[in-house]
Amino acid sequence: MRRLCGLMLFCIGVGMAVKVLIPTTLALLIFIIGLLTLGYHLFCRC
Repeated sequence: MRRLCGLMLFCIGVGMAVKVLIPTTLALLIFIIGLLTLGYHLFCRC
């Protein structure tokens, strides 16, 4: 279940990172980095 949640958060983070091509705010960048980090941690944790 952790791997599924991690993959979901990571994919959301990647999708939002694509939005960075459009002008964005600092808060959104911090949120994207947080989602990518949390998703990676949950997915790759043994």
